[in-house]
Amino acid sequence: MTASFPVRGQPPAGKSDGAGEIVMVEADVIIPVYKPTLRLIDLLDRLRSQTYPVHRIILINTEKRYFDAFADEKFWRRYDNLLVKHVTKREFDHGGTRNFGVSFSDAPYFIMMTDDALPEDDKLTEHLLMPFEDKRVAMSYARQTPGEGCGIIESYTRSFNYPGESRIKSAEDIRDMGIKAFFASNVCAAYRREVFDELGGFPGHTIFNEDMIYARGLLDAGYSIAYAAQAKVAHSHNYSGLQQLKRNFDLGVSHAEHPEVFGGILAESEGIRLVKETCGYLWKAGKPWLIFKLIWQSGCKYIGYFMGKRYQSIPGWMVKKLSMNREYWIK
Repeated sequence: MTASFPVRGQPPAGKSDGAGEIVMVEADVIIPVYKPTLRLIDLLDRLRSQTYPVHRIILINTEKRYFDAFADEKFWRRYDNLLVKHVTKREFDHGGTRNFGVSFSDAPYFIMMTDDALPEDDKLTEHLLMPFEDKRVAMSYARQTPGEGCGIIESYTRSFNYPGESRIKSAEDIRDMGIKAFFASNVCAAYRREVFDELGGFPGHTIFNEDMIYARGLLDAGYSIAYAAQAKVAHSHNYSGLQQLKRNFDLGVSHAEHPEVFGGILAESEGIRLVKETCGYLWKAGKPWLIFKLIWQSGCKYIGYFMGKRYQSIPGWMVKKLSMNREYWIK
């Protein structure tokens, strides 16, 4: 059954230090990084100013030469709780690389983020950890809001996928909610480490959707997922039609490779509902000409997803052309 949780509360309480004081439970943040920019410094500074302090920030950087060119002595002096580990582009994997990052954390909770997501305020970690007061909750994820320069279509997509009301989801919701019951995103998501270890972490080799694959297993094991709408990060993309096709090709591959997660659930129906509602929104907003752009982008998404689900029938050279993650196919 879907349930909401109060927006006011407390993050999980720690143990007494022996003098009557309650020690705050430690939470680490783990961020895969590739070709870092000044946006990473913005992200790190915002994490440093959180009301619920971050214990350690663990960066898993792809290709050491890019980070060495970015990080000067001032950068290293700026952050005293930072740990950086490097992998090669060939070694990078959406699930395996994140598991690698978790291996350097000994905190009872950890937060996964991407390097292009920015906390909207200083209460992100506080609101993200608050649902864990419910012992059934083993994962929570943040609300994604439109970033700077986000187009109107993508902006509406954010509000469609990330509404303003918090909720808790369990396995009982799969029948009514379908794929939305285990929808979650590692753009910004928190995990209970004990359960993460119990379930074996993220899938070790996956092209996409490591977060949702894990989330489905979590529900099947009897735990719950919290959507924490008060925990907000600015994150969005203005993808071209070709980029949408490639991204959704990888999405289709993920669904094809994990029938135990996505089998029997019609993901397309949720996409159709999004298109219909976005059309209505654009019409009411007085921008009906953008409906043609929406139809083009939606067509690219569908073609990519359709082909991705049938990737085994497509020549290998074409699969690499259609995928956003070429390295996945040469491992």
